[in-house]
Amino acid sequence: MDFFKALIPGSILTFVVCMIMGAGHSTGGWLQIQHYHIQGHNLYWSWVMFAIGTGLSWMIMAITPK
Repeated sequence: MDFFKALIPGSILTFVVCMIMGAGHSTGGWLQIQHYHIQGHNLYWSWVMFAIGTGLSWMIMAITPK
């Protein structure tokens, strides 16, 4: 259940960091930030960053006492 809860902060972290770095036309090196154009909307996204952010969120949620 912690994994599913970690998807939300992982995706928010990815969205914010990719929008900031993508606005400067940076690919982020090994983060591989991609520019997507979907039905008139521009989006920057990195699956590597999403995996790292979700993993960190999952770890934090797993070690926190319930």
